[in-house]
Amino acid sequence: MRDALVGVEREGFYTRLDVVADTASTNADLLAVAATGDDRRVLLAEFQHGGRGRHSRTWNGVPGAQVIVSVLLRLPECPLQNLGWLPLLCGIAAVDAVRSVTGVAAQLKWPNDVLVDGRKLAGILVEVAATSPVPTVVAGIGINATLGRDELPVPTATSLLLEDATELDRTPLAQALLAGFGERIRAWARAGWDTTELAAAYRERCGTVGQRVRAILPGDTELHGVATDVDDQGRIVIRPDGGEESVAVAAGDITHLRPV
Repeated sequence: MRDALVGVEREGFYTRLDVVADTASTNADLLAVAATGDDRRVLLAEFQHGGRGRHSRTWNGVPGAQVIVSVLLRLPECPLQNLGWLPLLCGIAAVDAVRSVTGVAAQLKWPNDVLVDGRKLAGILVEVAATSPVPTVVAGIGINATLGRDELPVPTATSLLLEDATELDRTPLAQALLAGFGERIRAWARAGWDTTELAAAYRERCGTVGQRVRAILPGDTELHGVATDVDDQGRIVIRPDGGEESVAVAAGDITHLRPV
C-alpha cells in the first residue's frame, strides 16, 4: 500500500506517509510524537489491536480488512472555537471517498459516524495533543472494507463487502480519502477558517437532519425530537417533542429513531 500512496504524498499537502503492519492505535502513535513530529504526517496500519472511538469505546480490526489512517495536523491559525468542525470535516471526506470509489450510498450521522442504511461503516476520532505548544490534533478514520458479517465488532455495523461495493481494493479508497481530506483542509484555510461552506457541505451529507432522534446529553439527560438542522457551529438543532423551543446540541450521543 505504501508504494501505491506515493502520489498522494507528492501532491504537496502531506509531508510524510508511513504504513505499518500492526499497531495498538494509529492515533496514539501520532499523539506520542505530536510535540516534535512532522506536521501533516500520515500513518496507516494494516491492523490495529487497541483502537479507540468516541466515548472511550474500543475499535479494533481484522488484518487487511479495513482502511485505518490517522493524520497529525498543526493548526496555529485556526480559531480554537472552530476546531470542533474538524471531526465533521473528516466525516465529509470519508463519505465522499466511499461514494466516489465504491458506489455505496453512505451518509453521516451527527456528528461523524458514517452509516449505510443505519449501519455503521466507518468511525472517526479526533484528539487534541496536549503536549504541543500550538493547536495540534490527530484525526483518525477507520472504514470497514472486507469484513464479513461474523467479523463485525457489533451487529449494527457493516462493511463495503456487505454493501456490495463496486470496489473493494483499499488502496484507491485510501487515496481518495487522503486527497479529499487534504483538499478540504486547504479550502477551509483559504476561506479564513470560516465554516459557512463547510456547514453547507456537511448538511448535504447528513442523514440525521429530518430524523426523529434521541439525544443523550451530558449528565445523562435525554432529549427526544426531530433534528431540523446543523448550525454554523456544527451543532445539531433539535425541535423537542411537545413543541418547546429548538435546542442546539454541541455534545451528545444521537440515536435515529424509527418513525411512529
